[in-house]
Amino acid sequence: MFIPVAQSAFRALKQSSPRVRIFLISKNAYSSQVEYKPIRSVLVANRGEIAIRVFRACTELGIKSVAIYSEQDKMHMHRQKADESYIVGKGLPPVEAYLNIPEIIRVCKENDVDAVHPGYGFLSERSDFAQAVIDAGIRFIGPTPKVVQQMGDKVAARVAAIEAGVPIVPGTDGPVTTKEEAMEFCKKHGLPVIFKAAYGGGGRGMRVVRKMDEVEEMFQRASSEAKAAFGNGAMFIEKFIERPRHIEVQLLGDKAGNVVHLFERDCSVQRRHQKVVEIAPAPRLPQETRDKMTEAAVRLARHVGYENAGTVEFLCDESGNFYFIEVNARLQVEHTVTEEITGIDLVQSQIRVAEGMTLPELGYTQENIQPRGYAIQCRVTTEDPANDFQPSTGRLEVFRSGEGMGIRVDSASGFAGAIISPYYDSLLVKIISHASDLQSSAAKMNRALREFRIRGVKTNIPFLLNVLENQKFLHGVLDTYFIDEHPQLFKFRISQNRAQKLLNYIGEVLVNGPQTPLATGLKPADITPHVPEVPLDLSPEAISREERGEAKVTEPPKGLRHILKSQGPEAFAKEVRSRKNLMLMDTSFRDAHQSLLATRVRSHDLLKISPYVAHKFNNLYSLENWGGATFDVALRFLHECPWERLEEMRKRIPNIPFQMLLRGANAVGYTSYPDNVVHKFCELAVQTGMDIFRVFDSLNYLPNLILGMEAAGKAGGVVEAAISYTGDVSDPARTKYDLKYYTNLADELVKAGTHVLCIKDMAGLLKPQAAKLLITAIRDKHPDVPIHIHTHDTSGAGVASMLACAEAGADVVDTAVDSMSGMTSQPSMGAVVASLQGTPLDTEFDLRDVSEYSAYWEQTRTLYAPFECTTTMKSGNADVYLNEIPGGQYTNLQFQAFSLGLGDFFEDVKKAYREANLLLGDIIKVTPSSKVVGDLAQFMVQNKLNADQVLERAEELSFPKSVVEFLQGSIGIPHGGFPEPLRSRVLKDMPRVEGRPGANLAPLDFDKLTKDLKESHPHISERDVMSAALYPAVTEDFLYCRENYGPVDKLDTRIFLTGPKVGEEFEVAIERGKTLSLKTLAMAEDLTPNGEREVFFEMNGQLRSVLIRDKEAVKELHIHPK
Repeated sequence: MFIPVAQSAFRALKQSSPRVRIFLISKNAYSSQVEYKPIRSVLVANRGEIAIRVFRACTELGIKSVAIYSEQDKMHMHRQKADESYIVGKGLPPVEAYLNIPEIIRVCKENDVDAVHPGYGFLSERSDFAQAVIDAGIRFIGPTPKVVQQMGDKVAARVAAIEAGVPIVPGTDGPVTTKEEAMEFCKKHGLPVIFKAAYGGGGRGMRVVRKMDEVEEMFQRASSEAKAAFGNGAMFIEKFIERPRHIEVQLLGDKAGNVVHLFERDCSVQRRHQKVVEIAPAPRLPQETRDKMTEAAVRLARHVGYENAGTVEFLCDESGNFYFIEVNARLQVEHTVTEEITGIDLVQSQIRVAEGMTLPELGYTQENIQPRGYAIQCRVTTEDPANDFQPSTGRLEVFRSGEGMGIRVDSASGFAGAIISPYYDSLLVKIISHASDLQSSAAKMNRALREFRIRGVKTNIPFLLNVLENQKFLHGVLDTYFIDEHPQLFKFRISQNRAQKLLNYIGEVLVNGPQTPLATGLKPADITPHVPEVPLDLSPEAISREERGEAKVTEPPKGLRHILKSQGPEAFAKEVRSRKNLMLMDTSFRDAHQSLLATRVRSHDLLKISPYVAHKFNNLYSLENWGGATFDVALRFLHECPWERLEEMRKRIPNIPFQMLLRGANAVGYTSYPDNVVHKFCELAVQTGMDIFRVFDSLNYLPNLILGMEAAGKAGGVVEAAISYTGDVSDPARTKYDLKYYTNLADELVKAGTHVLCIKDMAGLLKPQAAKLLITAIRDKHPDVPIHIHTHDTSGAGVASMLACAEAGADVVDTAVDSMSGMTSQPSMGAVVASLQGTPLDTEFDLRDVSEYSAYWEQTRTLYAPFECTTTMKSGNADVYLNEIPGGQYTNLQFQAFSLGLGDFFEDVKKAYREANLLLGDIIKVTPSSKVVGDLAQFMVQNKLNADQVLERAEELSFPKSVVEFLQGSIGIPHGGFPEPLRSRVLKDMPRVEGRPGANLAPLDFDKLTKDLKESHPHISERDVMSAALYPAVTEDFLYCRENYGPVDKLDTRIFLTGPKVGEEFEVAIERGKTLSLKTLAMAEDLTPNGEREVFFEMNGQLRSVLIRDKEAVKELHIHPK
């Protein structure tokens, strides 16, 4: 038997136990004669990258290569790289298959294998395997079994080091098995110490102890870990060297006793004792230390009779002292960097030595082995560094490696379609860079890693890039604490992976249909709308901007925003009031498409026309482009970020004030929020580019209005307080909302500090005569406050009403470009412009510009055919004066009616809407109060109830949630109070909200919300947190979509909604100067066993495919998860 002993126990042990074989190597360790015998075939008892590395060396030497593979590796690349391959370990667990010595020997014998190369890992340091190979008459490409066993035993290796005069760290003479022995050593030699597994390595069973009261606990933990990993919990204890460098010397020996070193490698960049990045030679290592260390390594190898390739590992302290750690009696993962700096092929040399060639015959003498330049190796693994390096498994959807001068790639299983399993090591590929100096080598490695495109699994590339860009690393200032002391290495840039994510989205649409519900059976038009041209700026300054990647179009002329940003909201309001002509707000970017196209117009189409608007409509009072329903719809149905939409529009339209719709205390939601949420929302909106806040409340509830006004004003925005209009001030019989009601409310809003006063006629009820009465009354009371009128053209009288408002003293009216106007939208911009041309109220817009603008929207509108309100609504309808449905709600109600199967009863819904409004007390109807009325109306139609029946059965009916919450007071108190006895019958004993709803809500903890979100979405922004505060579930779905499908807002609208046709070629501009050229090739008819369907594309000329789960087909499958 073999028993490792320390030098101090050597003589006593030899005398007392003559049968014990002591590891003493004499000068006769090597054979006196070396026989040369060529190797014809080599079996590699390994897998992955090292197997491929050996096969390549064999091919270059003209030697047949033989692979073995497990059942789990039948599709692995390494078996394809060999001349022959044979399965081993059928029925065994994945790792056990490669540890089956009898079966490996059987394969060798059956296939006339001359030699076995163990690679690294698995059986490479098992002396019994080496002996079994030799006993079978097959050569083992590595050290002798005796040396493998001796060097694999840390204590025996330490004895050999002592005998060879190699410095060692003070440590135990043998394995320690009890905590009492550990405590005794620590008391004798002092702390810190390190516990190491005596019969294994790789960082397992290893603990550093710095406090005496931790010795017993740490010993117990390390021993348990070692026993679980290696079957033996014995520990080796050493004095711990503070801040060491981990340096290893590469050796090569032959059977004749010749040993040379191939210089050293620095392996100090480690995580939990696992090497991450290796460098050769070790930077900033004093030459004297290098010489002593390499001499010591050679001396040890000669002492033990080492042959073939091996490595001696040392710890080197800050003073240049070095201490022996261990010998790796095999090839190492990082042998590549040594090959690069010396030009010596270590694997071929191993084979040649095994054949019997000597080092001098190979031309390897110490004096002619010289290092050239610096080499770095990075191990690209399928691990997620953002998730504690957890293994990432799955299918490689895309694999493209970095290449070029000075880069070597040793691949394991890197190819598109490869399955990364959890059974084996996570190494995917090794990248080795070589250049004249460390910084140049790092630059090459950095470039190569950035060229990699690996999709389908996570990799450690972001972490490696951070290491390579660290200044200490670049200057070679390294020790084993490097990673621990640089937490910034774990702050990663997000890998966008945009192209593959977009393919996933398109594949999802092709397999499972539209990812946003379509309202009708109409298809988007197959057209590309013509975008009117904007003049190019050909000045030298503009060309310089173009070279920097900035826009080269002419700067748009100044607009009102210049005054707002330079002088503030008060000066802005004063400028508006001083102008004699009528000013316009364009609603085409928001309320127009909310009213006509269910708010479905995407940023993609808005941004295209934005530069034209900036150049031709700079005199607009404002451009309404945000808030209201657009926020919810962008996230929920269009899968795009409303904040990014605002930001991108601001880049393209720097000169026109942007206007949004703020629902007072409801922000852009449908419920009341804590006050700090409303304030934070307004702050973020102004920072992102918003200017004017039209603040309204769905019930004209003054406390809610004032909260919104304060939030907008404090954020630095223009406050445009809105009075929501209903009823008819020109009808003496309509007394609830009479002229006095509106003028009193206007007084309160002016008193509260509004910059601009708005009349918000959300249903288009403001008739021309009523407009004159109302505007005249307000203007008489507030001559210095700008008045802004908003309306809808549902009745067809919109243009007439806006002209009446202008003549009565209004400063601004809302219009939509002609092709987006009329019906439930705003009055026609062109009609208002033309009607006032040549008058004192002339808008100063060119009708030809309006016409070009309209032509774009006329074509763009056809892309949204599935949401087109004209599918059922062919014209305006004066019955709006009866049902009072807001224009923005009209198309949504219509859409909902169709989706609920009530399309044929839409007229009934409109009639029920009127009844529902009166049941609720004839309330102001605008989001969210209009939703309450709409929900009740649909509820009545679905259940075939009239108003009397609702009131009669109120105690037993299960009302919509929005109706119950309204009656509880969740959105405020309506003018005239809540309807009785309906309220009491519905609520019974339910709680009621008194006063302003938000006043009783605790402030939202944004820090906690951020922390909670980051657990599942680590790369969220402050904007995402704000969205989640308003729409938690919707934002969660959006974040999932963004992370899985990428920037879908870059897709053309037809592609986004219904997907491309098979064979169709199209482009996607993902950013300036980066355009994807895509073509849909085919969709597989057959499903995978998991119910997935493969969709094939061509992207930039290369074949790509994605696997999409067929949601309909899987209903018929019985899938048994593992």
